[in-house]
Amino acid sequence: MCSEQINEIDIKRHSAAHILAMAVLDLHPDAKFGIGPVIDDGFYYDFETKESITEDELKKIEKKMKKLISQNIDFEKSELDIDDAKAKFEADDQKYKVEIIEDLEVEGEKTISIYKSKDFEDLCRGPHVKNSKEINAKALKITRLAGAYWKSDENREQLTRVYGVLFETKEELAEYNQRLVEAKKRDHRKLGKELDLFTFSDLVGSGLPLFTPKGTLLRDTIVDKIQMLQAKHGYQKVTIPHITKKELYETSGHWEKFGDELFKVKGQSDQEFVMKPMNCPHHTQIYASTPRSYKDLPVRYMETTMVYRDEQAGELLGLSRVRSISQDDGHVFCTPEQIEPEVRNIVEVIREFYTSLGMFDEGKYWVSVSVRDSKTPKKYLGDSNDWDKAEQILEDIAKKEGFDYKRVEGEAAFYGPKLDFMFTDAIGREWQLATAQLDFVMPERFELEYVDEHGEKQTPVMIHRAIAGSLERFLSVIIEHFAGAFPLWLSPVQAVVIPISDKFNDYGQSVVERLQAEGFRIELDNDSETLGKRIRVAQKARIPYMLVVGEKEVTDNTVSVRGRDNGDEGVIDIDKFIEKIKQEIN
Repeated sequence: MCSEQINEIDIKRHSAAHILAMAVLDLHPDAKFGIGPVIDDGFYYDFETKESITEDELKKIEKKMKKLISQNIDFEKSELDIDDAKAKFEADDQKYKVEIIEDLEVEGEKTISIYKSKDFEDLCRGPHVKNSKEINAKALKITRLAGAYWKSDENREQLTRVYGVLFETKEELAEYNQRLVEAKKRDHRKLGKELDLFTFSDLVGSGLPLFTPKGTLLRDTIVDKIQMLQAKHGYQKVTIPHITKKELYETSGHWEKFGDELFKVKGQSDQEFVMKPMNCPHHTQIYASTPRSYKDLPVRYMETTMVYRDEQAGELLGLSRVRSISQDDGHVFCTPEQIEPEVRNIVEVIREFYTSLGMFDEGKYWVSVSVRDSKTPKKYLGDSNDWDKAEQILEDIAKKEGFDYKRVEGEAAFYGPKLDFMFTDAIGREWQLATAQLDFVMPERFELEYVDEHGEKQTPVMIHRAIAGSLERFLSVIIEHFAGAFPLWLSPVQAVVIPISDKFNDYGQSVVERLQAEGFRIELDNDSETLGKRIRVAQKARIPYMLVVGEKEVTDNTVSVRGRDNGDEGVIDIDKFIEKIKQEIN
């Protein structure tokens, strides 16, 4: 079932998905239709066919779509009683549409909207273009195929997903194609191997990355930076185990919502355990371990730890989607009056961290005030009045901070609304990274308490916060954003010392030790290869500085500096170089 769209290009993409279905039906008259929603830059549609849709057919599908668009097809909406709609799609032998209608019936829907385009009728909320002539066929491209389980359930039928993109102009399509070329160059899986950051092993398993010393240093540098920025706000480190009794997640509500994604663990007893898929329920138990007064609040916990989710094999992708997830996690327990200052403290850390990456400039990010979907209130736990207050508080903070923000329905967590920070990378792709989420539900479910100034027991508010979020996904984003050429403070190796010949190795080593004593990450390259080849190796490794040393540098106690970004920077005194890179890091 297609969901309602708001902007003009998405309405066109939505309509293109229907035209895609028409084209596939022409080539495969037996096709059964799943869903066909809008996605970033385009759309897709899921199909079940007797004869598999092949890559060779994509050009035929695209050609057929363009021909259909040229026929100026009208999109006509009608409404059917839910029983009539079910009977219609049963008669058309469209079992997936029937199942969607049955789900809507359970949710209390009484009528169903249908869109007709030529002889094709589809179950859909809309909206759509009035006529296919509004779609620019020259800005359309069918891009790829993928497998997709119905309802994302690996125990259900596997359908064929056909992807397409659509823009307003052919020039935008050309820009998109160029971005694909650039994205291929920046692919974090390729760069991760080239830069020796992480690897995967068939013996360990899919979606379970192994980080090398350089990759681990990169992770640790990110974590250390976040911890340094938030230390002034009173966060304290805690540590929790990696397994838990299932009752913890039954109480929190996660078992019902995410039960299929949990890894089950069985020991020698009859007790059933699970690998933790998130940390917040554990942190509630640390809070609950001792009586709390309003004078103790806010209580702020932080932890970088791994969680585990049984993602489907077909959805795993490098570091972007994994089964072992390192979470930069934090939770605040506070009074209602403390919500605004605590969220604003989190926002300050987010601002400082992403400024250090050059990603917090105007126009490079926006903030989603993620609230409930008013059409599906049953999806969310908790009191409606608490939700109203929480959503208003977050929108007020977005206004006071001067953010470019949008109120986005349906993006809230099931336990509360949130501020989601959306960043644009170097090639124009958008990523949701940092977040601050309010939670009125979990403290009540775990019966958390504090005693207020009147001696009365009250329930604290819980704030979930993530600065980088999943370290694996964050790394996949910034590896591609920087194309592996990280800022100096983040680079696993900040400089390499390259002696011109063996007789200058001792001086080279003394330079390494001098810089290491100042806390910099330095390597010595005294291989027997030519100077030119060693410089090329350092450039390929995206090392920020190459320090070449020879007779003159030994005599003058200097280094000849070659920058990754600026090329030859001349000869400089070692103390001055140390001061230069300290300033650059700061």
